Amino acid sequence: MTETTTYEIRVAGHLDDHWAAVFGDLALVRLDDGTTSLTGRVDQAQLHGALARVRDVGVPLLTVRPLTTTSRG
Repeated sequence: MTETTTYEIRVAGHLDDHWAAVFGDLALVRLDDGTTSLTGRVDQAQLHGALARVRDVGVPLLTVRPLTTTSRG
């Protein structure tokens, strides 16, 4: 059984639309406070990959928070 969680990853600044391809299944939303939210259902390996991509892009990571958890089996 694999557990997936919907996470919101918040980064500083507004990412352009072309970055959406880099983050795969994560939804990219530019917020009014000048940050970008990346949200999607991922397992732990995918979460670590997304965080590595945030690092590689060079944008400051602000928060990572779980929203919901489900099990796949």
